[in-house]
Amino acid sequence: MKNIVLIGMPGCGKTTIGKLLSDQLNIKYCGIDEYIEKSTGKTIPEIFKNGEERFRRIEREAVKEISKEENTVIATGGGVIKYIENIDNLRKSGIIVYINRPLENIIEDIDIDNRPLIKDKKEKLYTLYEERYLLYKEYCDYEVMNTGSLQEVTQKIIGIIKNDN
Repeated sequence: MKNIVLIGMPGCGKTTIGKLLSDQLNIKYCGIDEYIEKSTGKTIPEIFKNGEERFRRIEREAVKEISKEENTVIATGGGVIKYIENIDNLRKSGIIVYINRPLENIIEDIDIDNRPLIKDKKEKLYTLYEERYLLYKEYCDYEVMNTGSLQEVTQKIIGIIKNDN
């Protein structure tokens, strides 16, 4: 089975849905941000203190390594789509699923404490959304709306994966 790569805005559910998919399909799970924290020994906010570009360089290396995995659910960071190199690497071994969650829903419940790009203002999400929305749409193989329960979204993705293989 190909890897299942989840892309989307911060707070769209990539991590939680990724873990649900992993459990239900009995395959590995890898969150890129978690992988980066473990491999560098630093939190994402700590890495961002040295600038977003430094983080993105570390992220590109992590994506390159993680893309070599098989039978894995990969939850990306929201900005992974900023570099086509990331998408190319992820697409080699995976199906890319865009989890599209309405921005209003994200703003209602997102915890911004550990999200460096939006830690000052939730309004920053609108700017990020405008910058990234078309890239998410362009780079995904499938788009799934997250407007119901996370379990419903998980089941939609499982249906897509079964039809794709």
